[in-house]
Amino acid sequence: MSVKLTMLGTGNAAVTRCYNTCFALQCKDETFLVDAGGGNAILSQLEKAGIPLQSIHNLFVTHAHTDHILGCVWVVRMVAQAMNGGKYADSLHVWGAASVLEVLEVICRHTLPGKVCAHLGVDILLHPLEDDASFTVLGGMPVTAFDIGSTKALQFGFRLLLPGDLALVCLGDEPFNERTRCYAERADWLLCEAFCLYSDRERFKPYEKHHSTALDAGRLAADLQVKNLLLYHTEDKTLASRKFAYSLEAATHFAGSIYVPDDLEEIYLS
Repeated sequence: MSVKLTMLGTGNAAVTRCYNTCFALQCKDETFLVDAGGGNAILSQLEKAGIPLQSIHNLFVTHAHTDHILGCVWVVRMVAQAMNGGKYADSLHVWGAASVLEVLEVICRHTLPGKVCAHLGVDILLHPLEDDASFTVLGGMPVTAFDIGSTKALQFGFRLLLPGDLALVCLGDEPFNERTRCYAERADWLLCEAFCLYSDRERFKPYEKHHSTALDAGRLAADLQVKNLLLYHTEDKTLASRKFAYSLEAATHFAGSIYVPDDLEEIYLS
C-alpha cells in the first residue's frame, strides 16, 4: 500500500514565486492535508495536483500564522459548499491546538456565509489536540501530534506511522527543539524547514527570524539518525538553483537521501 506526498507549496511566508509551505499525503482515495498556505491559491494547487476536494477528510493545522491558516479558511468554505451541493460525503475533520482552531473558527464565522458556517460543529468537526495526542488518518494510520516548543506561536508537529512501520515526522517551520527528540529520532522521513543556505545567512537573516539553514537541517538529520530528509519553507529568490544548492549544503553533514522539492512535486514514501 503506497503513500504519496505532494508538496503543494514549499515557500516561506513572504514568497511570491512559489506557494507557501503545505502538503498532502494520499493513500488510495483518501487525502490528509497539512496546512493550506495563505490564500485561495490552495484551490489551484489542489487542482493542478489532481487532488479532489472530496478526497480530503482530514486537515492538520500546524499553527495560526497567516501563511498556514488562511488557506484553511478556503478549504472549509469549499468543502461546505460541496456539502450543500451534495458533492461531499461524510465529514471533514480539522486537527490542531485549541487556540489555533479557535482562530480558524473565528475567521470563518466572521468572513464566510451562514450556510457555510452552519456546517461547523456538525460535519466540519474541529478537534482540539493536546501535546502527545493521537488520531488516525488515511484508513487507520496513527498520527501523534506534539508541541514543537515554538518561541513565537503555539505550533504542533506530528509523527505518522506509514505502512511497513515507516515513520514520517513533520517538525513544523521552526528550528528543532530538544523536547521533540523522542518523536523525530530515527524517523524514516524527516520534514524540516530550511529558510535559506547557511552561505546566504547574511542575505536572508534566518536566525533573526528564528529559522534554520540547509546546513543546520543536515546536521540535525545526522544527529537524529534519520534516513530521508525533506527540506521546505524556503526563500524564493534562488528557486533555479535551490534543489542542487540546498542538497549539497545539507549533505556536508548528512549522508542519507535529501529531497528539496519544488511546488507540486510528488514523492512516494512507501
